[in-house]
Amino acid sequence: MKLMIKSKHILKIGVFSFLLVPAFLQAQQPAASSRDISANDSLNIKKDHSLFAGAGYGSNFIYLGSTISGDQPYGYAAVSYGFKNELYISLSSVHLSGMEPFVAFYTGSLTYSHTVNNWFDYSAGLYRYQVVPSLTDTLFNSFTYADLTLGFDWKLLYTKISGGGLFSDENQAYLQMRNSHYFQTPELFKGKANISFDPYINLLFGTITTVKTDGESLYYFSVSSHSRSWRKYGQGQGQGQQVTYSDKFGLMEIDLGIPVSFSTDIMTIEAEPSYMIPLYDDSFYPGTGGFVFQVSLYFRIF
Repeated sequence: MKLMIKSKHILKIGVFSFLLVPAFLQAQQPAASSRDISANDSLNIKKDHSLFAGAGYGSNFIYLGSTISGDQPYGYAAVSYGFKNELYISLSSVHLSGMEPFVAFYTGSLTYSHTVNNWFDYSAGLYRYQVVPSLTDTLFNSFTYADLTLGFDWKLLYTKISGGGLFSDENQAYLQMRNSHYFQTPELFKGKANISFDPYINLLFGTITTVKTDGESLYYFSVSSHSRSWRKYGQGQGQGQQVTYSDKFGLMEIDLGIPVSFSTDIMTIEAEPSYMIPLYDDSFYPGTGGFVFQVSLYFRIF
């Protein structure tokens, strides 16, 4: 079973970045119409302290090449504390349909984001995925990852370049490049609400490992190899045969999406349909691809 988590920003990211928690916590402010924000600017009013709560549903929880929910729907609840709209601590719990216990795994993140000027910003984050012990064999092994993201506003496009690493039994590195264009409708209900759109294309780069057993090649997306000891598994499949490995870093996946948000001063409802195109062929662990949908609702408490 593989592991991926769509990179939708974890608080300012991808992917996912992270659960959906960060969608409403993005710490960057739009310097131009191209600036990428999943939530309305009204939820990002600069205050020394802020607290958010949210919940959501998705058709499949994916991240960096594979499904973390076992190709099944999920629901989540989350809370996040922000300091001066730059430093955020977020916690969430995730329920998977038809699985026991009710909460399958938890996520936590610590992120910092800063806008330098009207064309450049940066962010960094540390994230943890903690699965309940009874589901480690079914889903994935708990893991930690970190990333650094640079944002460039070209007026017509907003580009985010994210580099990160996964820390588990086998450490892995990955790179993402996301181009988007944010725009919104005129203010509605006497300036109390608006609708925004943020279409994007995301390119994911990582290491593809070729496993060869007596002339037969199996391709495995190793960025998500921390989900289980796949090398030992591959060797087990090739008992009595010679097993060799070779690594190649390259483009592995293209994601297309269009988040749509309805926002007021204290609330945002966001829906994001997206389509994933895996660019590697793996008969052993086929890449997660196709249509994915998620919807979320979040509130500013203070």
